[in-house]
Amino acid sequence: MYKAHITVTLRPSILDPQGKAAHHALGELGFSSVQSVRIGKFIELDVDAASAAEAKTVAENACKQLLANAVMEDFHVEIQSV
Repeated sequence: MYKAHITVTLRPSILDPQGKAAHHALGELGFSSVQSVRIGKFIELDVDAASAAEAKTVAENACKQLLANAVMEDFHVEIQSV
């Protein structure tokens, strides 16, 4: 059994209105050292696979087919043995 940790983020060329709003709010709260904010999502999958490589392939295919929008988002997969 493996745990896949997936981070999905908007591509740098895509505007991030939620990140912009959070950046503005942080500035209002006194976090002036924060230069930019990008908002994404974190997904955790439990994958029953024979190897870490197989678990990563399963997670990457899940991202390509459902979890990430290939036009607007990038994703990164990390696999941990459970």
